[in-house]
Amino acid sequence: MTATARGRRRGSPDTRAAILAAARTRFAEAGFAGTTIRGVAGDAGVDPALVHHYFGSKDDLFVAALELPVDPRAVMAEQVVGPLDGAGERLLRALLSVWDDPSMRPALLAMVRRLVEPGGERLFREGFLPVVLAPLGEALGIDAPERRMQLVASQVIGLIMLRYVVRAPALAAMDAEALVAAYAPVLDRFLAGPL
Repeated sequence: MTATARGRRRGSPDTRAAILAAARTRFAEAGFAGTTIRGVAGDAGVDPALVHHYFGSKDDLFVAALELPVDPRAVMAEQVVGPLDGAGERLLRALLSVWDDPSMRPALLAMVRRLVEPGGERLFREGFLPVVLAPLGEALGIDAPERRMQLVASQVIGLIMLRYVVRAPALAAMDAEALVAAYAPVLDRFLAGPL
């Protein structure tokens, strides 16, 4: 007679995939605030320490669950963080460099489509805003980073939706320099102008 395995699963590539699947479901159903590492681990049938081993923090798990081809926090830290002067332009250039890369666009479009599915608004509101955008505002040293970064997001999301999802002809045809010239002053005003 052979012994059967008891307890939680040990680490393996399948375990990592099970954790990500459980995290995606939890984040979609419970939002960022309502999701815990312990809950994800229970759903995946693993020990919470294994979730921390593979993904580190809840913020890191959230970003991994988005299945983006790049970590937006790393892109922002590398390309956007710096003096407040010119931050709008740097933000747009970083955004366009990622979205205009044909190898990255399918995964980015899939992420945008997930945001319009049930629960997607909670993921954006409770996850993406505080995990990615608010820390960027803090790193730039702006006052009222939560409010200012939501104003910035309103413009950036509009640009993404019209240029890459809807493919509105005028925006889809503009080159990066024209988009930067049009949008950077608006973003700079949201980042540093009077509210």
